[in-house]
Amino acid sequence: MEELPLRDIHLPDPIGDWPPAIGWWLVLALLVSLGVGLSLWLRHQRRETPVKHALRQLAVIETADLDTREKLQALAVLMKRVALSLDSRETVAGMAGRDWLAWLASRTGDLRFEQPLGRLLIEAPFRPQADAAALQELLVLCRDSLTALGGARKRITPDRAQ
Repeated sequence: MEELPLRDIHLPDPIGDWPPAIGWWLVLALLVSLGVGLSLWLRHQRRETPVKHALRQLAVIETADLDTREKLQALAVLMKRVALSLDSRETVAGMAGRDWLAWLASRTGDLRFEQPLGRLLIEAPFRPQADAAALQELLVLCRDSLTALGGARKRITPDRAQ
């Protein structure tokens, strides 16, 4: 019998590193999208909101070297500014007295604004003296309310949805 001229088994060339398999492309796309999402989330968390700014201003009012009456006036102005930034100017700007306190109570969910403590905000400019203990309670009330507003998402009223 005649021997056939056979050659030895040929192995294929080794697989190269480029181009990567589809799984690696998917991993890369996932990592890029996670990075973009994380950077957007961090930017959102660090942005300056009216409530964050108001909380810093509240701390300034607390530590300022002002008498009680001046602190009450500054606190009333601060709360009005926050309200103007959270709701439409037409709704908030003209409010005064009990309507203003009712709006604060409804918006923050804290009914203490409609009680004598909250009335300090509207009566402070007309009082010759103010109680320092009441001021401290009002500062705590405003801080709690601002913190609650900051935790809630910004509500869009029909006036602002345009």
